[in-house]
Amino acid sequence: MRILVVADIHANRAALDAIDEPFDACLCLGDLVEYGPHPAECIDWVRTHATAVVRGNHDHGAVQDVPVIGTVGFRYLTMVSRRVTVPALSPTDRRFLADLPTTAMITLGGLRFFLVHASPRDPLEEYVPADPDEWQARVHGLKADFVLVGHTHHQFEFRLRHTTVVNPGSVGLPRDGDPRARYAIIEDGRVELKAVEYDVERTITATASSDIDPAAKGQLADVYRYGKYLFANPPANGNGHANGSANGVYKNGVYTNGSKVGV
Repeated sequence: MRILVVADIHANRAALDAIDEPFDACLCLGDLVEYGPHPAECIDWVRTHATAVVRGNHDHGAVQDVPVIGTVGFRYLTMVSRRVTVPALSPTDRRFLADLPTTAMITLGGLRFFLVHASPRDPLEEYVPADPDEWQARVHGLKADFVLVGHTHHQFEFRLRHTTVVNPGSVGLPRDGDPRARYAIIEDGRVELKAVEYDVERTITATASSDIDPAAKGQLADVYRYGKYLFANPPANGNGHANGSANGVYKNGVYTNGSKVGV
């Protein structure tokens, strides 16, 4: 059995459309919406193609219209994209997101898969890096051959005794400096982490035509082109793109002093 695993699509339909893989089943690990310009289209793709889906923190935040306050980084981009995502969702879209479970256990091809967006300990929010020691405690007691996770936007895969932990990376908003869409294929128990180029300019053009805050349009364009958020300060040059502001030290969601600014 050939299984496609996707996560963190973030309303980027161009990236999703670039995944040209045959599959017998599709497992989606949440964060279908926000940041990107096509939330409804991505929800429709998942609703049509996914065998099982779990809820991400952005899915939850959008469907519940959770307030976000942020002036820089991904928290700012979450705040301004939520303002345009919520009214773009139809009642059917909202019901689909609201009905998503936070975890799921599914058996495919004789193997048991545990699906969660962030971690078994905190399904929506906990940020756990690719550290086997960190994950060992979190998968303890789970009777699963595979634990599939998203949220960090970084690909990884490692074996812990009888369980393999897989993060397919982000389809729509990579944060490791490589802008290609990420996903995983699991076939007969073997994992392949994959990346594919997509029409980034299609996403940037759609974002530019959206009602999102003008300053965010250029910042998102930088993330789409370079696979990471480039600078800490809001742009001062008026065009919404990251510029050489005083500190210029914000990379991939973290200041160089290690403090998080939003995910």
